[in-house]
Amino acid sequence: MVLDLDDATYVSYTSPTYGGLGKALKWLGKTDDLIKWAGIVTCGNRSIAEYVSSKGTEARLIPTVVDTDVFRPAPARNSGELPVLGWIGTHSTFPYLQSIFPVLRELARNHQFRLKIVGAGQEDVAISGVEVENSAWRIDREVADFQSIDIGLYPFDASMYSGWAAGKSGFKSIQYMAVGIPYIATPVGASAEIGEAETTHFLAATSDQWRGSLETLIADPKRRQKMGAAGRRHVVEHYGLPAQADKLAAALRDAAGKK
Repeated sequence: MVLDLDDATYVSYTSPTYGGLGKALKWLGKTDDLIKWAGIVTCGNRSIAEYVSSKGTEARLIPTVVDTDVFRPAPARNSGELPVLGWIGTHSTFPYLQSIFPVLRELARNHQFRLKIVGAGQEDVAISGVEVENSAWRIDREVADFQSIDIGLYPFDASMYSGWAAGKSGFKSIQYMAVGIPYIATPVGASAEIGEAETTHFLAATSDQWRGSLETLIADPKRRQKMGAAGRRHVVEHYGLPAQADKLAAALRDAAGKK
């Protein structure tokens, strides 16, 4: 058996959607058992790989990636349009985005922008002074949604679920870079390792850092374009689908050959 982990599912946490009920229904120690039974575990980031190795099972680091022939930059939009700050996620990660709502509210006092939210799982999302576009996630619209963003948002609030957040594999970073847009991320888990900070994206751990990074990108379209192009090059060079597929194929072959 080969087990694939791109989240720290061995960490106990209370679901923001299902609360204590979801926690009560979970099989305590399930992931540890699966790790023990697996011949090889493919891991989405270094933190998970270290945990797997500590349990005595072989770990292979294989990031979650996209097909860069599908996730491509869109044609440049009209320079006169308001910059779009965007976040695409799920109902369970929406609280992370909410953690920077005060920053966005303050930013809107001096800067004009639109906020695009996809997949929050809530019909009504409002931030005082901010024009919000809120829609459900759809697979047939996913690439277009990413392409419609000028600045990607990737916040984490580690105080909510510290161990869980540290195990996140940074997939959204790769999606943002693949479509050629700069982004801002909280340096937690793989988000602190993916890309090249200050070149492809900014890292922000505090409200002041979030506000400063957003102000820089909102005010400087040329900086956005330059960072987005650097991100696209970085993804094609380091996160290409063929290379990662070869790693996965090798892991499957090696696991099949184990006695």
